[in-house]
Amino acid sequence: MQIINTSQGVGGILNSFKSLLNGVEKITFVGTPGFCTPFAELMGFVARDKKLIFIPNMDFEKARLISMTPEGMQLGEPIDAHADAVVLLGGLAMPKIGVSPDKAKEIAEKVLEGSNKRKIIGVCFQSMFMQQKWDEVISFDYIINADLAVEVLKS
Repeated sequence: MQIINTSQGVGGILNSFKSLLNGVEKITFVGTPGFCTPFAELMGFVARDKKLIFIPNMDFEKARLISMTPEGMQLGEPIDAHADAVVLLGGLAMPKIGVSPDKAKEIAEKVLEGSNKRKIIGVCFQSMFMQQKWDEVISFDYIINADLAVEVLKS
């Protein structure tokens, strides 16, 4: 894979994500509840003009609509998870979660069934997809890889 863009911060992640969505009408995020859900909602905010879905724990049948509410992006009613783009979130690749890249590839293919647009996007931190070799199994069209620097200050 080649680097096509670099940026910083949350805005960099969101702008990078939005730039990959040309021609996409329906996006399904796949991730772990709790850890990945807020990232799907955050990225969904910049794509709120699209149909947005979240699949928790690789369970296609438990897909939920992500919609804009007065309180922000929220998970809503059950919905068909088929979409033009699937976004695999890096929390799935953490070893303690126990998801194999082969299983993630299967669900990505299921989400994209019937679509002629078919984008597979990965979003991870600290090169998780590369560290766990998911990029060798899944044909990602794009991976957004971010690093986090953390400082705790005391006055």
